[in-house]
Amino acid sequence: MSQLRFSGAHVWVRIDDDFAVLGLSDYLQDQMGDITTLVLPDLGDVLRAKRRMGHVESDDASSPLEAPVSGEPYGSGWLGKVRLEDRGELEDLISEEEYAELTTEV
Repeated sequence: MSQLRFSGAHVWVRIDDDFAVLGLSDYLQDQMGDITTLVLPDLGDVLRAKRRMGHVESDDASSPLEAPVSGEPYGSGWLGKVRLEDRGELEDLISEEEYAELTTEV
């Protein structure tokens, strides 16, 4: 079973102790094409779940990035590593299997 959870905004989360490593889903990357710009919060900034944390751009599209969980950006990951504030927010995310079903219906 996958350790990834997904937000409806196409950001994945992998839990690593008290941290959440964040990344863009393959689906979003495929839809965007070659990514040209990625704007992320600074280390030490505090993210709030379901609030904007940056944006991603390609030659064909631009999309805001929504934080899947709340916490402080701590280090690097695909998008970043966040010290989790509220593990309960993970319940709002869906499994990799549920995400695959959702994105194949689109």
